Amino acid sequence: MNISEINNDVFTMINSLGKEFQFINLPMIIIAKYTVFFLAFFVIMFWFTKNKENKIMIICASIAFILAETMGKFAGLFHFNHQPFAVLSNTNQLIEKAVDNSFPSDHTILFFSFCMSFWLFKKGRWVIWILLAILVGVSRIWVGVHYPLDVLVGAFIGIVSSVLTYLTVPRLTIITTILTKYESIEKVITSKKHI
Repeated sequence: MNISEINNDVFTMINSLGKEFQFINLPMIIIAKYTVFFLAFFVIMFWFTKNKENKIMIICASIAFILAETMGKFAGLFHFNHQPFAVLSNTNQLIEKAVDNSFPSDHTILFFSFCMSFWLFKKGRWVIWILLAILVGVSRIWVGVHYPLDVLVGAFIGIVSSVLTYLTVPRLTIITTILTKYESIEKVITSKKHI
């Protein structure tokens, strides 16, 4: 059995669960489509906590995502596959999606870039974020828009990018310089609002 067959079989196994456990479909649809807004809300919230480490964490997570997304697009040049619902019969497709290259999963790249960064900066205490990233990846298979390999490669790219960024970016003096200037501007703006 080759990798393609294993990929299809694991996809079918996970995706078919939606037919057997239909009460889980709605939560999976919400996770697959809308957790990106939940993530955006927390990113904004962390940025405005007046905590310098949180700001550096968000900068690193954003850089990790840009790096990971670039790596993902590069990987997509070497491997191409349409979404499972466009190829496999009897796919339980629960959300609408345009047919294009589904390799690797952009959603998984996004969530692992940010969630892994959060986990690294909080010294492993925020394991809930890693679980959320895994859940998002699984949900993309459940709703029929990604293969397991799309998700695994997306997760790998997101993890590698966030670790590389975590180990390098906070040490760059330009980051602390820009952040210090930003905070002084932010302080001036907020002090004027209170006058």
